[in-house]
Amino acid sequence: VQLQASGGGLVQAGGSLRLSCVASGITISMYTLAWFRQAPGKERESIARISRSGGTTVYADSVKGRFTISRDNDKKTMYLQMNSLKPEDTAVYYCAAARTILSDVNPNTYNFWGQGTLVTVSS
Repeated sequence: VQLQASGGGLVQAGGSLRLSCVASGITISMYTLAWFRQAPGKERESIARISRSGGTTVYADSVKGRFTISRDNDKKTMYLQMNSLKPEDTAVYYCAAARTILSDVNPNTYNFWGQGTLVTVSS
């Protein structure tokens, strides 16, 4: 089982990035998918989650209205469109999968993780 995250980089405040997470070795449609992020010195936090069908999404208040999570089960891929980026969005972003409910924000529940992709937002 592998989740491969990509799309991070350096961007100026107000800019946009699109992260992707490609899954292999699992039937992605059976899993709740999530994006987490971890800034230096901080705990890993769930910022967006999407239901198995993609019909329901949940966001942390810190990114609501700026980030959009989506998935394409046929392509085994999840996305995170990040707009209006702020310096406080700087972090390593991880994709994760779990057979859990959409409200679950506990990283310990998620048993499959991508390797992380670094997003740096300059002011």
